[in-house]
Parts: sequence; C-alpha cells; structure tokens
Amino acid sequence: MGIPTASRIFRDIPVTDGRLRLYPSLFSVEESERFLDALREGVDWKSERITMFGRSLALPRLTAWFGDPGMCYTYSGISAQPVAWTPTLLRIKARIEAATASRFNSVLLNYYRDGSDSVSWHSDDEPELGEDPVIGSVSFGSERPFDLRHRSARDRTGGCAPLRLTVCLPNGSYLEMGPGMQRNWAHRLPKRHGLAAERINLTFRNILDHRAAPMPRDH
Repeated sequence: MGIPTASRIFRDIPVTDGRLRLYPSLFSVEESERFLDALREGVDWKSERITMFGRSLALPRLTAWFGDPGMCYTYSGISAQPVAWTPTLLRIKARIEAATASRFNSVLLNYYRDGSDSVSWHSDDEPELGEDPVIGSVSFGSERPFDLRHRSARDRTGGCAPLRLTVCLPNGSYLEMGPGMQRNWAHRLPKRHGLAAERINLTFRNILDHRAAPMPRDH
C-alpha cells in the first residue's frame, strides 16, 4: 500500500553549499498525535550529563538511542548499545524510506519537554557518519524554529553575515539535511521561554563504522 499523496509533498529550501528538503506533512495530524503519545510513554528516556570545563551538566532535553545491532556509541566516558527498533519506530522509518531515497540504520530520539529544552549550535559530522552524511529529522508535537548557520557566516568581529536561516518544523514534518549540510552548516534548536508544549524529535542517520563512536548530537 502506498503512502498518502499529501505525505509526499516537499519543497527544496535554497541554501548555499548544501541540500535542504522539507516534507511539511509526511505524517498526518492524527498519526503525529498517536506517535507522540506512543514515544512519550513507550521510550525509556534518559537524562544524560556532559562534562564541560570541568563541570558536570545535564543536557537540556531527554534522549534515547535506537538502531541496528552493533550501532554502539561512547559519550563522556559512557558506552552503550542501541535499543532494538520498536514497532512504532519501524513504522516511522518505513514512511520516510517510502517517500525518499534515504535508508537509515539508527536514530537519536530527543524529548523537548517545553521551551526551556534546547540544543546548541553543532554539526552532525562525526567520522562514523561518513564524509557527507544525510540526516533525516522527524518532528512530533509543538512547532519549533530550527536555526541554520553557514560556517562562513561569522565575520572577524564574531558577528554573523546573512548566510543563516530559520525553518519552522511543524507537527508531523520531516526535514532532510542532504549532502553538504553537515560539512558547511551548523544548526541548533534555540530555547523558547514561556512555551509549555512538548516536542519529540527523531534524527535518523546511517552509521558507517559499527565500532564504538562518540554519541551523535541532535536537532
């Protein structure tokens, strides 16, 4: 059975040195609400801590890591094996792969409990993802702005040139960051103070090196 026609609708977002494609309604509102509830209640969410400048800090979001056997990671001295795919995650993954040419073997889940949860500027450019990875991002729940900044966007005074943009990620959307994006761009999900609504994000990826590797970051 094919997927709904509306799910296949996408728009390419013009960017320099990369490919960015948004499927605003890959999942219907009804599907998205069901998936949001299933993931919130059915995932063993973890509150990870990182060490920065000698201080132990809690990440401002909850996370979980799933994937094929052997997709392990090491993060701040902690090594972990991925949790096996659940039926819910496999259904989400199947929808992505039916609508696109992409294939993934792992996924990082991020639970943003409200607008105070966030992720800072980064690129998903770990060696085990290869030289030019494709990262697929599904959003369920509250719409949040997603910022992107070209690596050349900083001038000599530390300010930013116009090579940056913000993409709103609606409930049920799928954003694919294609070739060039991790090499040439950084991205973040900024805080939105006063926002009480939750959001669950799934960033699908394909690990090329199955040995223990640094935990990938999110968006």
